Parts: sequence; structure tokens; C-alpha cells
Amino acid sequence: MEQETLDFIREHAGDDVRTLALQSRKYPGVDIPAAIVQIAGRQAAQEKIPSWAATEGILYPRHLSLEQCSSEATARYKASILSEPGGSLADLTGGFGIDCAFLSAGFARAEYVERQEELCRIAAHNFPLLGLNHLTVHHADGIEYLQQIEPVDALFVDPARRNEHGGKTVRIADCEPDVSQLEELLLAKARQVLVKLSPMLDHSLAMQELRHVAQAHIVSVNNECKELLLLLQQEPVPEIPIHCINLTPKGDQAFVFTREEEQVAGCRYTSALGTYLYEPNASLLKAGAFRSIAHTYKVSKLHPNSHLYTSDDLIESFPGRAFRIRSHGSFNKKETKELLDDTRKAHLTVRNFPATVADLRKRLKLSEGGDVYLFATTLADESKELIRCEKL
Repeated sequence: MEQETLDFIREHAGDDVRTLALQSRKYPGVDIPAAIVQIAGRQAAQEKIPSWAATEGILYPRHLSLEQCSSEATARYKASILSEPGGSLADLTGGFGIDCAFLSAGFARAEYVERQEELCRIAAHNFPLLGLNHLTVHHADGIEYLQQIEPVDALFVDPARRNEHGGKTVRIADCEPDVSQLEELLLAKARQVLVKLSPMLDHSLAMQELRHVAQAHIVSVNNECKELLLLLQQEPVPEIPIHCINLTPKGDQAFVFTREEEQVAGCRYTSALGTYLYEPNASLLKAGAFRSIAHTYKVSKLHPNSHLYTSDDLIESFPGRAFRIRSHGSFNKKETKELLDDTRKAHLTVRNFPATVADLRKRLKLSEGGDVYLFATTLADESKELIRCEKL
């Protein structure tokens, strides 16, 4: 870029890009479209990739590529799964390069492969600024590159998860590349293969479609499910461990179980609410670890389909949100009026209940927000209950 454009980017780093776009005539010597891409990219990166945003000179791609890329938190987590000091890594779907950058830190040699020339140029510019001089950029198709490379210690692949009409896919076969068709070739080229998939995908089906799954990781950030990660390796495992991870600023929540453990886990159902109510985090809900967490944390489940739990003593380590129950009652007018006590603002959650949040808000005349948390659910005796809580 010309120096005038670089200076403009630096001077307007915190400005609103929509406003800047309307002022292009004021800056005839500035490449405004290019500047806006960089300003918007750095602003997004401040939250999503803070260590990159703090690095002077980093270039950012157009919005779609940045929108689809990993966050720093999830990239660091992937690096904790796949690491071999002194080993070699190849990322076959490089993209913006965030995953590749963090994964490569655990290897002596790493290859970034990407078929979009623009992203390759950006990666080749950024990696040296990040001190990743052991990373080599290849402008190539990942599958063609896979077929010709010598074996490496580990491979990473992040299939494209959008169909030809722009919609999100939910099956491995609808992703590009189709990892289920490449599984044997991938494992012929590496002892370990880490596959990143959409959280929309049916993880149980994916674990059946891929024959060499050794670990599954369902990753959430601040209770929003972000990624499904499958680690493939040649050696079979008797039971596949499913890691449910919720990454938060206050500390990470982790729970590991297997399908076999879930089937035999003891789980007590109850119609009597205790002092505390628990809602599992998004990764646990996605994984279906419903009986396992009840057994591990000694809490009672409200109903087989409600996915809420209760106890008399506080379980501080429970992997999810915890609440103190203040009152509860049925949905008759008298009990509802007493329970709400003129409350006009509350957070409302519906679990196994024959109405939507929107319907209940309208019925209860409640707006969103405040310090009150309400749960509409079904108990083990099939009674419908409205539970008023405060968040711990």
C-alpha cells in the first residue's frame, strides 16, 4: 500500500468504517476500499484475535474470510490437542491462517496450503511478523498437495461448510473436501489428523461416518457452540472420549465422557426442586451428556427431556450456569402473579415446555433483561413449572 493509505489506516483505526466510506472524496490520495478492509479487520480482530490485533503491520482479508476464521481462543485449544515438538505439520485448508499459526507453534516445521492466492499473499506477509519463520506458504489445492507430499506427523483440515447456494451444511459429505472419502489417504500421510467441522453437524453421525475417530471435542466460547473437532488416528480406541469444552474469561469448563458411559450412568429424576438449579453449557447440550453429568455431579434431573438439574447443596464446579431458586409455581393465574411479583423484565428460558419464549413473553407481559431469570419447564411428574431464580 501507498504510505498515505497506511497513515490513514493508522489514524482512523477506531473510526466507524461506514462513515469513512462516505468520506472518500475528502481523501483523494487514499485507497479507501483497501483501507476500510484493514480498519474493519483490525477492529474485528481486537475481540476475536487480540494478539494479532496488537501486532503492527498485520494484514486482514475481506470480511467473509475473517467471519469464517477461528478465534484465538479456539485456535489455542486446537494447539493443545495437536502438538509434537520436533515434528512436522501440514494445514491443507489454510484460510486466513489463524489455526495454522497457533498449531504450528507445537511443531518444528509447518506447511500452510491454500488455493486462494490473495489469502496466500496475506499469510506470507503475516507469518514473519508473528515470528513464524518455520512456516512455509504454498499456493495450491489442498487435496492435490496431499497426494504428492511426503508423510508428516500431523495434518489439519477445515472443510468448507457452505453449499453452492451459500447455506450452511450439516453433513460431512456436503463439505469440501469430503473427509469421509479422504480418510484413508489422510492417515496414510500422517499419524494424526485433526478435522474441524461445523457445530451444526450431527457429531454422532460424523463419528460413525469416519472410521478412525480417536477423540471428539465439542468447543464453545462463552456458552456459544463454535466447533466440532475430530482427531483421527490409525490405532483404534475401545471407546471414543467426547470432550465438552466451554472457554470463558473466568476459566474453562471441561467434561469428558463416552457414549458407553452415558448409557449406563445412573440418573435420578425428580419433581421436587432443591435450592439450586443448573443449566449445562452449550457443549454438553450439544454432546447429549445428560445422564453422565447427573451421575458425576450428584444432581437430580428435572425430567428426561428437560435438561435442567437441581440440588440442595451448591455444586460450584458444575459445567454450566448455576442459579439460586427463589420461588416456583404452576401456570395458573394466582401462582404466576405471586411468582412474578410485578416483575416486568426478566431473562426467560424454555426447556421441554409447550410454548416458545416469544409466546410466554407475550403471555406474561415480560421484556428482556434485568436480574430475574425464569425457566419454564416440565418436571418428572409431567407437571409444568415456572421457576424464578437469581444467577450465581
